[in-house]
Amino acid sequence: MSLAETIAPHLPYLRRFARALTGSQESGDAYVVAVLETLVADPESFPQGQMKRVGLYKCFLKVWNSISINQEPAAPKTQADRSLEAITPMPRQAFLLASVEGFTTQQIAEILDCTPETVTQLIEEAGTQIAEQTATDVLIIEDEPLISMDLEALVKDLGHRVSGVARTHREALAEVRKRKPGLVLADIHLADGSSGLDAVNEILLGFNVPVIFITAFPERLLTGERPEPTFLITKPFEPNTVRALVSQALFFGTSARIPEPTAGVGNHQDARLAGSSPPGARAAR
Repeated sequence: MSLAETIAPHLPYLRRFARALTGSQESGDAYVVAVLETLVADPESFPQGQMKRVGLYKCFLKVWNSISINQEPAAPKTQADRSLEAITPMPRQAFLLASVEGFTTQQIAEILDCTPETVTQLIEEAGTQIAEQTATDVLIIEDEPLISMDLEALVKDLGHRVSGVARTHREALAEVRKRKPGLVLADIHLADGSSGLDAVNEILLGFNVPVIFITAFPERLLTGERPEPTFLITKPFEPNTVRALVSQALFFGTSARIPEPTAGVGNHQDARLAGSSPPGARAAR
């Protein structure tokens, strides 16, 4: 089997990682293309004796750390640009490799060419840096008490404040009237049969805010109509995935938009990759 065939299954996940680092799918894809061009020109540069996925990410970060792509110094800086400047590169890389990509500490050490002990320190440093610059009020829209308690604990562990917990559409709007949140975590199906999606859309009529959907019914959101949600986590969820996407949503200042159906069927891949559901879990609804 050729190198191209062995790394092909891992490319969608590498695109997800690249987007997390850059805050832009276009910029992230440019780095992925640069890696592929490097490997085509010099297949021997691919690390030998390692898992293909580990080797691919190692190649990617070698390119990421050595060249600048799609950078426009004269252009106004985005929230992502400012956030990236505030967090040192190595902790950011280690944090995303663990929390979003699911690599083990040993695998991350191989990718970053450091010791497992250093990886642990980098991840802890990243968590501290992210929390310091993104602390905000979080509204949780979730009707299952145990799940909402889990989410509250995760949010507070990251250094954020819980502005309210809503079990219905009506309660969610009431909480927003009391205090505008800086982030919304929302289920789709709520206690009285109302819709968390409708509640979010109504909230977005008043102001822009990042939204992470946490649901047992991702197919209700992955419809092929644009825009699909940037941040989507499937129940049962892994706590580290929630932590990573909360930090990512706030880190890049990614505000949600009200869906506007368009003709045709779009590519679902980006929305799916924005929030995967790794093994291990909180109870599904």
